[in-house]
Amino acid sequence: MSDIQNFEQLVEIIAERVSQRLSAPALPVASDSQHRFSGACSSSCGSCANGASGSCGAKSIVTLGASRVSPMGHTRTSPDIARYIDHTLLKPEATREEVTKLCEEAKKYGFATVCLNSTNVGLAAQLLKGCGTVPIAVVGFPLGAALASAKAYETREAIRCGAKEIDTVINIGALKGHDYRLVFEDIKAVVDAAKPVPVKVILETSQLNQEEKVIACALSKAAGAAFVKTSTGFAGGGATAEDVALMRRIVGAEMGVKASGGVRSREDAEKMIAAGADRIGASASVAIVTGKKSTSAY
Repeated sequence: MSDIQNFEQLVEIIAERVSQRLSAPALPVASDSQHRFSGACSSSCGSCANGASGSCGAKSIVTLGASRVSPMGHTRTSPDIARYIDHTLLKPEATREEVTKLCEEAKKYGFATVCLNSTNVGLAAQLLKGCGTVPIAVVGFPLGAALASAKAYETREAIRCGAKEIDTVINIGALKGHDYRLVFEDIKAVVDAAKPVPVKVILETSQLNQEEKVIACALSKAAGAAFVKTSTGFAGGGATAEDVALMRRIVGAEMGVKASGGVRSREDAEKMIAAGADRIGASASVAIVTGKKSTSAY
């Protein structure tokens, strides 16, 4: 049997075992406010809201990019929600003026990041200089069908222009065709090109069955990605609380989970956070934190 066949067989065995584990009675899904991370802080770590100490693995997930982990019983305010949000502008016709507005909104409301096509990252990096909000570039977006070498090149260029995080689209065709080595190597090429910048892998969950979601999460984790992410927002369907909870159960506390696509209200965002999301990707970010109605499709 070839190395490729061995690799693919191993992935399928792992997926089967993970699926069996997932079919067992589920434990309650812990939200950030329940501190799903184990371990105790010896002193106030500064990562919890209000500087809370105690049972806290918050420091590890903040390192991966979560903006704030709230202590038990804490009622989230608009600023709390804002710290989860990647304020997003990914439409191809985005103008310089719209990118400027996006960054001004991000600074005003305290969003974690702005998420942009790589061509706009340089401008965002200039506008956000000295600010707590950082720019994200999407890579291989929105199809994920580019060569791994092209994704790696785009990653390096985006980081050179100022990107502090990278969101890359998984090779969906290879995943559905059971070419798991290609999927793994595609993700790893981006992770290696980005180091030490964290990488999120967009799975496009609306296009996948449960087994494919399990395998995509497992391969992303094995390749060294920092997050798995639900959707591009361009393929129909978007984030669901069920998918977020599934992804969280697969990747555990070691990785972040980003819910994106169709998150348009505070209620939507709260559901995703309760299901296990550390980040929310949305273009309706202002509506989410202000309660105003949004017509955004992302």
